Amino acid sequence: MLFHLTTRESWRHAVAIGEYATPGPFIHLSTEAQWPITRARWFADATDLVLLVIDPERVRDEIRYEPADGDWFPHLYGALAIEAVVEVREL
Repeated sequence: MLFHLTTRESWRHAVAIGEYATPGPFIHLSTEAQWPITRARWFADATDLVLLVIDPERVRDEIRYEPADGDWFPHLYGALAIEAVVEVREL
């Protein structure tokens, strides 16, 4: 499984339109070990987060593991299909 942190509102919007996208060239994903580190670094003060649990077999677009911050992170190049999200965890 892969993971993505986002706001509740962003996720509600994605469900309404049928896919999740970000303005950049890719969606930053994390492995199970990486997402807590990502949360602490980029979302420490956020109170409205959800954690998307993603089945990579259901993702339609390319996932590339690329170096960032001394580790290899998965990046999704394209939109995240709603059906690829198998669980939404309130944080």
